[in-house]
Amino acid sequence: MADPAAPVAILIVDDEEPIRNALRKFLVQQGYEVSVAGTAAEAVAVARRQRLTGVLLDMRLPDKSGMDLLPDLFEIDPDLAILMLTAVNDAATAALCLQRGATDYLTKPLDLNDLDTALRHALRRRGTRIEEQGLQHWLKEEVAVQSAELRRERAKLEQVTTATLEALVNALEAKDEYLRGHSARVADLAAQVASEMGLDDEQVEQLRRAGRLHDIGKIGISEHVLQKHGPLTPEEFTHVKEHVTIGSQILSPLTHLGDIITFVRHHHEHWDGGGYPDGLKGAQIPLGARVLGVVEIYDALTTARPYQERMDPDAAVARMKDLSGRIIDPTAYAALVRAVERRRNLVFLDDPRH
Repeated sequence: MADPAAPVAILIVDDEEPIRNALRKFLVQQGYEVSVAGTAAEAVAVARRQRLTGVLLDMRLPDKSGMDLLPDLFEIDPDLAILMLTAVNDAATAALCLQRGATDYLTKPLDLNDLDTALRHALRRRGTRIEEQGLQHWLKEEVAVQSAELRRERAKLEQVTTATLEALVNALEAKDEYLRGHSARVADLAAQVASEMGLDDEQVEQLRRAGRLHDIGKIGISEHVLQKHGPLTPEEFTHVKEHVTIGSQILSPLTHLGDIITFVRHHHEHWDGGGYPDGLKGAQIPLGARVLGVVEIYDALTTARPYQERMDPDAAVARMKDLSGRIIDPTAYAALVRAVERRRNLVFLDDPRH
């Protein structure tokens, strides 16, 4: 982009030396810096070595027409103000020159007052165009900066919001010694199962976050029911089942969570369609929800509860085999088996007695 504050340098391109000299003398008197060229090749050479503001370009040159020279000059400097000069008053030619970027079209013999007016007008238009380009460039940069700042602020807000919800889940689980740490364990194992299933890093992290938030809806469930150590009545069980819809409703305004919201809503659906809240079946159940469902059952079996003793991992996996293809997704179950086996091997390797 040309600098509008640079000296106003004009190039006269005309194969007739008397005309070049007369125009040069006039323009110098008007305060312009003037260069001259008698051919298209000379004009290109001057334009390449000197920063020009405007060009007076004759239509007829010995080596190339002025019209054909226009693209060459604009390739060197697209901001040039070019006035075409011709001895023939041809409207079609004039229109074609303007279409190719020339600012104006003057016929010979030139009236110097008309030339002065046309040149000043062309230079003003050039200055205005450069200012507009500068403004557009500044606006684009400003929009880019503002957009980046907005994205950063939004990301911070999303992180704070998610962290707040996770803190609420932790606070809820802290009230019950049997649930304490449940969501964190589900999150970690769900991520491992997702990895075993060949999901990409983004999906793995999505499952980890979903595991953290999958029981957020229990905020809306009575503490008496949540902390009850005995069997639930049918009414109480119906009430507990509401936690998946409550959770999805809590998360629904947080659009950045994306599929996590559906994972939370459907993590108690069953492979055979007998689950809740929507009775989805098989592949209708979102994959993330299927993973959470498998992992949550495993965590329940391997955590001590008032009504059951804690199972070791192998026993829990064996117990769940009967659920595969009926309650839980067989593929997710197989990935859980591999994840549990991998965990056991890692524990073995870390054991200093071995």
